Amino acid sequence: MTNWETFYSKYAPPPKYDLVLKDVSNFSQSNEHRRIVLITSGGTTVPLEHNTVRYVDNFSAGTRGSASTEYFLQEGYAVIFMHRINSLEPFVRHFQGHDLLNMLELKDNEEGETSISVKSDSLPKLAPLLRLYKKAISENRLIKVGFTSLSDYLWLLRGVAGVLAKAGSRAMLYLAAAVSDFYIPADELPEHKIQSKEGAPVISLWLVPKILQPLVSLWVPDAFVISFKLETDDSILISKAHDALDKYKHKLVIGNLLQTRKHHVVLVSATEETDLKLTPEEIQSGVEIEKKLVAELIQKHSLFIEGNL
Repeated sequence: MTNWETFYSKYAPPPKYDLVLKDVSNFSQSNEHRRIVLITSGGTTVPLEHNTVRYVDNFSAGTRGSASTEYFLQEGYAVIFMHRINSLEPFVRHFQGHDLLNMLELKDNEEGETSISVKSDSLPKLAPLLRLYKKAISENRLIKVGFTSLSDYLWLLRGVAGVLAKAGSRAMLYLAAAVSDFYIPADELPEHKIQSKEGAPVISLWLVPKILQPLVSLWVPDAFVISFKLETDDSILISKAHDALDKYKHKLVIGNLLQTRKHHVVLVSATEETDLKLTPEEIQSGVEIEKKLVAELIQKHSLFIEGNL
């Protein structure tokens, strides 16, 4: 039994797993004439107890995945948005905090009745988002799948990948989620909350199996698979991206540094490296790096479908 098979044998599928996969399968079938992309987004948790109170988390707000979803929808893709529950989601990500409330105003008429309207200066931002959202929903091009824990994420990834295998080269996997590298096996977890009166616990972490290998070679062998590599040291970023390509044989690694990830990424393939950067003017005007990134990926997906990548 391989490391990844051993991992799956230790964890039950998430609640309503079969129902989720049925919905994803129906969604995929209804978009059988479109390109379809699975976008994973947000971080995963590693529980420290079966009845989870404490857990180890992975840093990710889901910005890249949620933003990219909007740009793929804009270009006509069907999107399976597999996201950490309570992380950023497409469209609503623009209205965090009091943003939405500040766009609205109250008006009282002479009869004392109150109406709510959108401020005129907010329409240029709100209208295009609402139009894109309505179009995507009316055409059934967006489905959302939620996860929290590492095991739920890995079960869902395998299941959704199995569905997308039927789409062949039309399918793209855009693996932007921040997935934990370490975990505690289920059979080593205490049943209940760890008690502080027993002193500081000694926790032994195991390496998470590299799921990219069976994903590329077994589950979706004909899909356009893209992984991400986040580092803090720019001197190792490109070499680690090439190491991943050599090891897992997928098509593209998107490298980014923690410090500059919002305005600079590098697309690394087996044969070339492509820098994508925002200019100071683009940053000032609110352009997102994901807009350039998605445009570049769509071009490469076209080459892949044609057999030229």
